[in-house]
Amino acid sequence: MEAAHNKPSPDSESTRLGFRLTLPAQILVLFIAVFPLLMQLYISLTDWSPLSGIGWWSAWELWNGFANYSDLVSDNRLWGALWRTFVVMIVCVPVEFLLGLALATLFADDFPGKRLFYSILLMPMMVVPAVAGYMFFMLFQSGGPVNDILSTLTGTRIAIAWLSDPTLALVAVMIADIWQWTPLMFLILLAGLVGVPQDQIKAATLLGANAWQRFLTIVLPKMKTIIIIALAIRVIENFKIFDTLYIMTGGGPGVATETISVYIYKVTTQDLIWGYVAAIALAILIVLSFATVFAMKRMAAAREARA
Repeated sequence: MEAAHNKPSPDSESTRLGFRLTLPAQILVLFIAVFPLLMQLYISLTDWSPLSGIGWWSAWELWNGFANYSDLVSDNRLWGALWRTFVVMIVCVPVEFLLGLALATLFADDFPGKRLFYSILLMPMMVVPAVAGYMFFMLFQSGGPVNDILSTLTGTRIAIAWLSDPTLALVAVMIADIWQWTPLMFLILLAGLVGVPQDQIKAATLLGANAWQRFLTIVLPKMKTIIIIALAIRVIENFKIFDTLYIMTGGGPGVATETISVYIYKVTTQDLIWGYVAAIALAILIVLSFATVFAMKRMAAAREARA
């Protein structure tokens, strides 16, 4: 009886077997994710750089405590880069969302040539960001197609130096971002729009609700989770904008289009202050993690409200 009582249950055996089978993958994930994070934290507490003459494992010899983190507060160039990143984000993400939602609403219905237009609409998203950056770099040259189109429309010769003007250069970058990533927003929102129960829309129509009322009372609440996902994806990705911007302007003129990713790249490759860069990257990681958690909580609340 006692031996039978001490015999492991099938559930515990299967749990142990599952643990043993997944252990190599868990170790690999631990090495890929946790080790670089700990290494970054370690380097961020030192003044180590590749020019220090010592390996990163000996960075403790250049220990500076939290000096790199205190420098973040007084780094005006860093705050300027964050502000420009925020400006690009608050302009591009809402525009991409509104355009994506309008296109998703249009493509929810059938019309002649829908598949062809659908394929054309998704093409910008398939372009490599660096290639898109070069395309718009050429488009916004003083003698480029954009100025030619404006000259034709106005009847006067226009030669705006888009990428040499501090304000217009940032506008050109935002236009490029909106062109390339509105299709992604459209694709996500269209998937959510197709999933809205049609029986509820038909019932509302029979009760006399117009298209706008149906959209506000039925479609929009049902798409709340999808909308949060789409916005969260684009906010995080827009925060990391680099390829297109760097090809178009290199962060210039001066630092007029220098976003946080471009700033980190320059400090890493030109100034070689790797301890400080590690501190910046870790601080950004924490901020984005909080933003992700907030978005996930909103999604969970939206699901509970819908249930």
